[in-house]
Amino acid sequence: MRKRLNRVLTRAKYAAIGAGIGGALGGLVSRNAASTAAGVGALVGATVGEKRSSVDAVVTRVKDTDRSENLLPRE
Repeated sequence: MRKRLNRVLTRAKYAAIGAGIGGALGGLVSRNAASTAAGVGALVGATVGEKRSSVDAVVTRVKDTDRSENLLPRE
């Protein structure tokens, strides 16, 4: 449950950051562009958050493995 909650919060954090950046950049053009860019930014941010969360999990798993388990004994 903790992993799932962490993944959801990471995705939401990146989605909010992406929406803010997209809205700011779109706001330089017009109000309609701001809302569209915020939506696209949120989608991109959520995607990045999902990928980053899964990559962090893999990196943690690799770091936790004992290196002696992966080595073959010399003959």
